[in-house]
Amino acid sequence: MKAIAVSKYGEVNNLVALDVPHPGKPQGHDLLIKVKACSVNPVDTKVRAGSYDDYPDYYERVPSLPQIIGFDGAGIVEELGDEVEDFSRGDDVYYAGSPIRHGSNAEYQLVDCRSVAHKPKSLNYVQAAAMPLTWITAWEALVERIEIHEGEKAGILIINGSGGVGSVASQIARSVLKLPVVVTTTSREETTAFSREMGATHTVNHREDVVKQIQDLQLPVPIKYVFITHTPAAKYIKDAAAICAPFGKVCNIVQDKEIPMYGTEWMAKSLTYVWELLGTKPYYHVDVDSHGKMLKQLAQWLDDGTVKCHMQQMLPLTLSGIREAHEQLESSGVIGKIALSVEAEGMSEEQAFA
Repeated sequence: MKAIAVSKYGEVNNLVALDVPHPGKPQGHDLLIKVKACSVNPVDTKVRAGSYDDYPDYYERVPSLPQIIGFDGAGIVEELGDEVEDFSRGDDVYYAGSPIRHGSNAEYQLVDCRSVAHKPKSLNYVQAAAMPLTWITAWEALVERIEIHEGEKAGILIINGSGGVGSVASQIARSVLKLPVVVTTTSREETTAFSREMGATHTVNHREDVVKQIQDLQLPVPIKYVFITHTPAAKYIKDAAAICAPFGKVCNIVQDKEIPMYGTEWMAKSLTYVWELLGTKPYYHVDVDSHGKMLKQLAQWLDDGTVKCHMQQMLPLTLSGIREAHEQLESSGVIGKIALSVEAEGMSEEQAFA
């Protein structure tokens, strides 16, 4: 089959188009999925660069080079393992794959059915492929890690409200959990407008003093939660000490080796700090059916209009398309999500993955 893979960890030109062995017949809980679309996330660029260190032994556990990356996908079920329930051949599905198996930048992919859900009827393949990783990350962060309760009289600050994770976190906070205050950081007119469309009640400029700006808002409820989705995490961890109400909680998803807590209000306010990493469950094989359940519920919310798709750009699912997506993410400034389709720009499926 055709695939786009990392030939050697490093620069974007190390992504190459290859003919690789077909993944074979699915076993157990696996589905064999014909990939119709995928999306690109910052984690893809880090894996490709050889700098991904969220797990201490990541590069020891992934498939040997050439490695097929791609964490999000959407497509059609081709075959089923003998332990699969709730799916049939021909089903349209979307999913977030395992961090330590070959990914969605290929014609076919084996995915554990417990991380898969039926595609939302209101979205096409490429829109659906934009949703899983960011949604699961944000849901786990807000609902499982910092345990926000629906209807709390509290506010949240989301760092990078126009990014992939930030723009769905805003929707979870406002439309699902119904927090009265959702503050996001933005800096440009277009990012501010997009973040407000995604649920922000207030925005502050991350290029200026965030603490002072939030104080100046004179919010009707305290900021009890902070969700950090963009670097420099250390700056926002420090700011959170001043921003959070006592007993507040801060969740972080970005890499930072310097966590400045000592000598701040972190202890005085009894604040909680927690990491969120989508891959923890599949990596350690715990609570393995939860991602599929999250995506099933998400499909319902997308179809009834509670939640909006945050895809803002579609590229062809080709070598040049994937390279361009990596380059855009590494240059910063991307709004929402970039997704890639085998049918983009009138392209035939025969032209995909080349």
